[in-house]
Parts: sequence; C-alpha cells; structure tokens
Amino acid sequence: MMFSIRFFKTKYAGLIGMFFSLVMFMTGCQRKDEAIVLIPSGEDVAEFPSLEAVEQAAEPAGSSVTVQEPAKAEPQMIYVYVCGAVRDPGVVEVLEGSRAEEALRLVGGMTAEADPFYVNLAETVTDGQKLYFPTLEEAETLEAEVKATAEGLVNINTASAEELCALPGIGASRAADIVRYREQNGAFQTKEDIMKVSGIKQNAYDKLCDKITVQ
Repeated sequence: MMFSIRFFKTKYAGLIGMFFSLVMFMTGCQRKDEAIVLIPSGEDVAEFPSLEAVEQAAEPAGSSVTVQEPAKAEPQMIYVYVCGAVRDPGVVEVLEGSRAEEALRLVGGMTAEADPFYVNLAETVTDGQKLYFPTLEEAETLEAEVKATAEGLVNINTASAEELCALPGIGASRAADIVRYREQNGAFQTKEDIMKVSGIKQNAYDKLCDKITVQ
C-alpha cells in the first residue's frame, strides 16, 4: 500500500514538472519575437527631431513657395472741360473710366436751351477732353454740317474762299465775291440766294447747285 502511494506521488509530480517546463518554454519563445524598443533618455529626447520637422525636411524644394497676386492699380483722376449749354461750365475732376453723365452732373446739368440727345451721356470720357453740349439750334446746324461733309457738299455760308474755288465755274475772283456778299448781307438763306452774287446767273447755278448747301 505504501508503495502504491509513493508511486502515485512520483508519477503526478513528474507530470506537474513537465507542465511547468512546457509553459516556460512557450513563454520564452514569445519573448524572442517581441520587438525591443529603446526609449531615449531626457537629454536625447530634446535632440530628437519632431515629426513636423521631419515632414518639412522631406518636402521637395519650392513646394512651399507662396504666389503673390499682383497689386491692383488704383484708379487715377482725370480732368474734363465741360462747356456749352450747361449751368456752370468749367474743368471738372472725375475718376478715370467715368461717363459723360458724371462730368455733366458736376457742372449742374444742362440748360433749358440744350439739346438733351446730342451728347451720348453713356460714353467714357478721357483726360483733357472737351465735352461740348450744344443748344437745339446749334445741334441742327452741326448735324447739317456733318451730313454735308459726308456727302461732299460745300457750305456756302461757312466755306473759305479756297474751299469755294473747288466748285465748278467758281474762280478766285468769284469766290471772293461770295465771301464779301456774306459779310455785307449775312448768311444765304437758300441755295438759290447765291445767284444774288454779282456774276453768278442761272447757268452757273445749275452747274453747282448739287454741290452746295446752306446748313
């Protein structure tokens, strides 16, 4: 009986020893696979570069260049002479790129006699420009002169002696007579009035009537 008890203790003691040996062996294998991490001391941490510094050093040259937008030029002031049928004619100062309407406002607007449609108030004015607002009567004359110029007509009320010589049948002497008549009698009211000038009769008039105007 004593022999059986000793044999039992010996048997189970061996098994327990083998179990602990196996546990220690497996624990040792796992420790071999673990990574060894070295933690620097306090002095080494101060010298160790930060993650931000490492990322900045890794950026390619020129990647952090800041592109500056060109400075916008400030608008300049310009001067415009506003005259004619306006309330307070004179030189006004406006911003570059301003419209004629702004220049007109600075002189108090048009008078009652002005032609409100002759000048394009939406046009852009320029430095040193003369902005003239004609009366209704002046506007009619100006438009007639523009039309006559476009059609190649000679205004016998405003043409010089040299310009009158361009008309068929009109020489230097006859041109001087036309100018003298205007000075003594005033403007011609109709084209036919040119026959009141000495030396100009119906035949001469028929040759130049399609080439002259009185407006």
